[in-house]
Amino acid sequence: MEQSKPQRATGSGTVTEVFRAFLLLGLTSFGGPVAHIGYFRDAFVARRKWLDEAAYADLVALSQFTPGPASSKVGIAIGLTRAGLPGAVAAWLGFTLPSALALVLFAYGVDAFAGRLNAGWLRGLEIVAVAVVAQAVWGMARTLCPDAHRFTVAVFAAVLVTTWPGSIGQVAAIVLGALAGWLFLAGRAEQAFAALDVPFGKAAGAVCLVLFFGLLFGLPVAAALHPGEALAVFDSFYRSGSLVFGGGHVVLPLLQSEVVPPGWVANDRFLAGYGAAQAVPGPLFTFAAFLGTIMTPEPNGWRGAVLCTVALFLPGFLLMVGVLPYWARLRRLAFVRSALAGINAAVVGLLLAALYHPVWTSAIRAPADFAIGLIAFALLAFWRFPPWLVVILSALGGFLLVQAPAWMSAG
Repeated sequence: MEQSKPQRATGSGTVTEVFRAFLLLGLTSFGGPVAHIGYFRDAFVARRKWLDEAAYADLVALSQFTPGPASSKVGIAIGLTRAGLPGAVAAWLGFTLPSALALVLFAYGVDAFAGRLNAGWLRGLEIVAVAVVAQAVWGMARTLCPDAHRFTVAVFAAVLVTTWPGSIGQVAAIVLGALAGWLFLAGRAEQAFAALDVPFGKAAGAVCLVLFFGLLFGLPVAAALHPGEALAVFDSFYRSGSLVFGGGHVVLPLLQSEVVPPGWVANDRFLAGYGAAQAVPGPLFTFAAFLGTIMTPEPNGWRGAVLCTVALFLPGFLLMVGVLPYWARLRRLAFVRSALAGINAAVVGLLLAALYHPVWTSAIRAPADFAIGLIAFALLAFWRFPPWLVVILSALGGFLLVQAPAWMSAG
């Protein structure tokens, strides 16, 4: 019997076409990383046919297996297979620029007007973050924890992170999730395989991996030997991007623990910016642009936005480019598929823990806050309102919530 040949990513293109395609997605892709995966499939598998179904599924699996922004890494890999390393950069820039610029402008607006205007709308943005993260937990749990085994992994991960907060607890949850998957979830993560046209060899991939680990372990040493705010900020954001699995929502507790305790960003503005990030299309990791603009230490403003955004995205970029040449062989190993199922379940647990703290504990302070959050969740999860509209409505609800007592007393 003749064996079928492996399916391959098809075609070759230009950097310009890659940038244009991803810029359009960066302007229109609302809904978070899971929705972005759907947008990408429609754009590059169904319509442009840059990839076939099997190749695309393999890239999504690789994205879930490595830390960093989930949907952005898929985009980087598509750009890489289409136009080489310049195509990977073009894909990242096109998908990232619209939301990053929008959040920089929002940060300048908050800095200029928040002290003089009523802050009720900021309160609404804090509350809507609860609904958005709750919807992410709801959707990811149905997909990644469809049985008792994986749901149990998620629960244990949430308990571990809640009782052992910080990046160490999150990494431990991911490692234990992988171990649980290897031991107990064999056969629950079967996927089709595909060979990909990677335009460079394993040596180039190894260089990217060495650079990834060199920065991860070298930046803290450099920051200790050469104290300076810019290096400390770059180290914090690079470390956050290196340790987060599951995409934009899961990076929230890591970034909160990095920028709020040292006083770089106030917690109310942190949650307000996170809420505003739901109103713009593109990757949620561009929340870093807001933080870099508004943070206290210099460089801040637009220079801080560039510094923080590059630092947060760089680990995922290096890992995707570095691992891709090795992935086809690695993905065929049974223990890797089982570990991946456990990692995905642990990601749901991390997100569930983040929903409780810091999102819920910081934003829900009164019954009226809970009411706004519950309505926002219903609009997102059941009425399928676009996230940007729910954000606007929640901001308006927060404004009315703060103004109502004054209006009633005046009347």
